[in-house]
Amino acid sequence: MKIGYRTIKTAIGTPLSISIAQLFGLTNYVSAGILTILCIQPSRKRSFYSAWHRFLACMIASIYALVFFELLGYHPLILGLMLALFIPTTVFFKITPGISTSTVVTLNLYSSSNITFALLIDQYILIIVGIGTGLLLNLYMPSLDKNLKEKQEKLEENFRIILYEYSRYIKYKDTSWKGNEITDSEDILKEANHLVERDRENHLLRNKHPYRDYFRMRANQIELFKKMLPLVTNLPNTDLISEKIANFFEKLSNSVHPGNTAIIYLDQLKELREEFNKVELPTTQEEFETRANLFQLMHEIEDYLMIKKKFKESDIKHPKKKK
Repeated sequence: MKIGYRTIKTAIGTPLSISIAQLFGLTNYVSAGILTILCIQPSRKRSFYSAWHRFLACMIASIYALVFFELLGYHPLILGLMLALFIPTTVFFKITPGISTSTVVTLNLYSSSNITFALLIDQYILIIVGIGTGLLLNLYMPSLDKNLKEKQEKLEENFRIILYEYSRYIKYKDTSWKGNEITDSEDILKEANHLVERDRENHLLRNKHPYRDYFRMRANQIELFKKMLPLVTNLPNTDLISEKIANFFEKLSNSVHPGNTAIIYLDQLKELREEFNKVELPTTQEEFETRANLFQLMHEIEDYLMIKKKFKESDIKHPKKKK
């Protein structure tokens, strides 16, 4: 059983905030632990927003409690009436995450049966201790770079397998491959995008993320793999051009990496197109279907390479053409 960072922070923060509240001699000191538990968040950004929402909601709740309980009495019906007005207020100010924490403070004031200035100060310090402890603990967030790198490597391994299996099918009509790497890659991309968003929220002053564009690029390429699949499987026979495309797929499978060498393969694909255009026109229905599928397949391959080319600056210089 794996224990997560939020669990560890909760286990540390709860007794810590209660101890601090006891040290200050606060009433309802156990509530500090509850406030800390409610403030532990999965990212720094969420933590700051959560702390602000909860603090503001607690301040408003204490004012509502003072007015309603002192003027109308300490009765369950009055408590219900107060909450009926307080909750829409949090919705109006867009601080609904603070409802749970402010309820803790409200119930503390309600149970006192007499709200004094000293009690309000006591509760405000309790709020600062509980929320502040959670906020301080959330300043530490583990790096997700290792996890993101693992997702990248697994994704690229899947891409190699997909391209290689396309090559094998065109050459040998090998039907043993089940296509699991395509669905697996889609799952990896979902997990990776979730990690990217979490990591972005841990860096408050950084809008861009080095992995976000990479995974978006791979997601677009996965869609092209799905378009290629029926084209590859519907090739009725293997001729000279289709065999060269199969070899091209195999070359691509050996060149899947984070860098950008797409221009090399775009040049090779251009040469392949020129050979394709020189081949005699088809004379049978089967030849026509093969030619049409091959033409569309080359178009999808070009799109696949163009996505990579636009992703980042090329790692190699394009050779200048001779005049």
